[in-house]
Amino acid sequence: MSDQSDSNNLKTVAFLGPEGTFTHLAAMRHFDEGCQLLPCRSIEDVFVKVESKEATHGVVPIENSTEGAINNTQDCLVDSSLTIVGEELVLIRHNLLASSAIALNQIQKVASHKQSLAQCRNWLKNNLPAVEQYECISNAQAAKLALEEDGTVAIAGALAAETYGLEILNSDIQDQQHNSTRFLVLSHGETKSSGSDKTSLIVYMEHKPGSLLRVLEPFEKLGVNLNKIETRPSKKKAWAYVFFIDFDGHCDDENIRQLFSELDERTVEIKVLGSYPRGVEKK
Repeated sequence: MSDQSDSNNLKTVAFLGPEGTFTHLAAMRHFDEGCQLLPCRSIEDVFVKVESKEATHGVVPIENSTEGAINNTQDCLVDSSLTIVGEELVLIRHNLLASSAIALNQIQKVASHKQSLAQCRNWLKNNLPAVEQYECISNAQAAKLALEEDGTVAIAGALAAETYGLEILNSDIQDQQHNSTRFLVLSHGETKSSGSDKTSLIVYMEHKPGSLLRVLEPFEKLGVNLNKIETRPSKKKAWAYVFFIDFDGHCDDENIRQLFSELDERTVEIKVLGSYPRGVEKK
């Protein structure tokens, strides 16, 4: 962080915008009202703002419980020097929004981000089967279209309705009631152990039989609970992959120190993305 930011204790938080998105909501929930929120056009821009210290923190989505990982965020983590210092879990509640009251049979177009359209697929099939679906870069852009275009409605959260002055025609239209998105909080610093922590790694291993099993064995041996493991292309050479691994514990915990000692002998490289307090889902 910059000296000015430290001296004034002022946080500038870059987030995947625009205003009214679920990432905006995650940033608002994680930080107090005294911080400055800085909407960005892309996930890459959030990383750039924090890396250049134009912002002290960044908030980006990393995975959705029904649609899976956010590949852009994972790819940025591979190259970035930033540290994960927190996470925020947001229960996703999608609503059908319009500029004014309108009957379902009068709707000509429904706009939203492609993931939100996918998460409401069954509701749309049952209620608006013949209506055009228009993909937007964000739910906030969809909300703006609903505000500007007659016959257009948006799928977005309650914050978007509040931000852009829209009416909620139908609430909770997502197909899965347990639909949740996990957001990462990024910074240059590190966090101390809270007693309820999670650690995230990127692991590079040898491309030979049994490599993954050798990496997983120490977790079982030391009783470390794995939360997630998935692969992404390393982008360093063709058909080479890296593993993203999340597990319970903090780098300062004794059993996690032992874990790293064993992993060092079984991997080509380990990149620690951060140890941080475990998020709690809020309604």
